[in-house]
Amino acid sequence: MNVFDQLAAWLGEPGRWSFTDPSGIPYRTVEHLSFSLLSLVIAALLTIPLALWLAHYRRAAFLASSAVNIGRAIPSFGLIILFWFLASRWEVDTTFWPLLIALVALALPPLFTNTYAGVTSLDQAPVDAARGTGYTEGQIMLRIELPLSLPVVLAGARVAFLQLVATVAIGAIVNDGGGLGRYIVDGFAQGAGGYGEILGGGIAVIVLALVCEGAFSLLTRFTVPRGLRITRKNELPSRAKVTIA
Repeated sequence: MNVFDQLAAWLGEPGRWSFTDPSGIPYRTVEHLSFSLLSLVIAALLTIPLALWLAHYRRAAFLASSAVNIGRAIPSFGLIILFWFLASRWEVDTTFWPLLIALVALALPPLFTNTYAGVTSLDQAPVDAARGTGYTEGQIMLRIELPLSLPVVLAGARVAFLQLVATVAIGAIVNDGGGLGRYIVDGFAQGAGGYGEILGGGIAVIVLALVCEGAFSLLTRFTVPRGLRITRKNELPSRAKVTIA
């Protein structure tokens, strides 16, 4: 039986398309997305307010540039193993926290960098006008700078989320759930007889990543005002090449 026959047989197994069966692709997809979304939300809550405040007052520029290099240098698999080792030493649940903490750590650099870059690259005329009309500094950050920099912030969120989707699959090595990556790990454990499952899991992760990419494009379209999208399209590409990780 070749790998494609194995794949067809694997896809046709009972419960493979169930939302309630742990072996089902829909079940594993929801599990995969839950880990990714939870990590992204936590990272955004930790990062975006701080980056917005620092960018507003033009502080810690070195931290923004360092975040890019740190994000590129840290190996995701190494982080997962490190946190798994620490959790096992401290007798903490090793099936959830190591992967979640590693995912949050991976999402921090692109979110911080893009939020900081998006605010610092803004034209200061709207900010000065708002300040002149009596806006407080907090109102300027929330009502002027954050909405205007939203396209760049969402670009950072997209980069972070796609990285998280890919890393959750790797996390199946130390996580009993593991989302779609569970198929890849279990397939390798079976040897030659698991090639179909490995291929199916790999295809599922790729399809999920492409769907998430499309979802972020739609999110940008519906959350960013049309006039701002046109302005950003015409003005930001040259800056984005330098500032967006």
